[in-house]
Amino acid sequence: MGARGLEAAVELAPGEARESSTERGPADGQPVVILLGWAGCQDRYLAKYSAIYSQKGCTVIRYTAPWKMVFFSETFGIRSLQTPARRLLELLFDYSIENRPVLFHVFSNGGVMLYRYIIEALHAHKPFKNLKVAGTIFDSAPGRRNLRGSLRALATVLVSTNVLLKYFLLFAFATTAVVLRILLYPLTRFIHESHYDALLKAPSRWPELYLYSQADAIIAASEVKHMADARQQLGVSVKAVDFSDSAHVSHMRVYPTYYSNLCTTFLSDCVGGSPR
Repeated sequence: MGARGLEAAVELAPGEARESSTERGPADGQPVVILLGWAGCQDRYLAKYSAIYSQKGCTVIRYTAPWKMVFFSETFGIRSLQTPARRLLELLFDYSIENRPVLFHVFSNGGVMLYRYIIEALHAHKPFKNLKVAGTIFDSAPGRRNLRGSLRALATVLVSTNVLLKYFLLFAFATTAVVLRILLYPLTRFIHESHYDALLKAPSRWPELYLYSQADAIIAASEVKHMADARQQLGVSVKAVDFSDSAHVSHMRVYPTYYSNLCTTFLSDCVGGSPR
């Protein structure tokens, strides 16, 4: 934990070289999976998803962006998530695994906001341009300007917070979101485009898997489907799976075997190579 100043967890595959080592083990060449957690996600929950990939011999990096950055910095148009996005990619070089295929597994809008800056870094900064991205899995994401869903998500994060502070933060977030991200968005988008609109036209062309549900009360299924359709029209290889009745970021809990099989099959299909 705490690599490069991030509260990131790095699980090296069996036989993997340690940080800054040039030794190579039997895991050389195995994929690296980067899990980007939902806002407020605790690492012990994200670790359950790690098991899907570590059992297949993958190195796994887990990171969840601070909820204050997700809900407030992004809403105010502050690009504070750019720094952790770059530092996550730098971890690949720190552990000498930059030549491995990389799969991103992104949860909810909290993960998507961070992923948006990762894509920008991959296409704008050396030496990130040479990284081999195999594909991306989206779990319960991305969502558009759904204020009600965002308030539910923030309320969940603040569940153990002092009641007065909780309602003050909810009010502050709602007011800012309505003004900057809804009413004035036709103007503010030229300064800070939303994560959803940025992903609609993202330059990445590796395969994408969307895992969503009609029962999701935070991210509307129609918004996920719209993104999947739009990306497919751009030539991206897209698969979308509707779990129908599982709640937000709860698809694996409700359908553990099916969910795991979808992820490992997608990883296997992607590792053969895909365009960036």
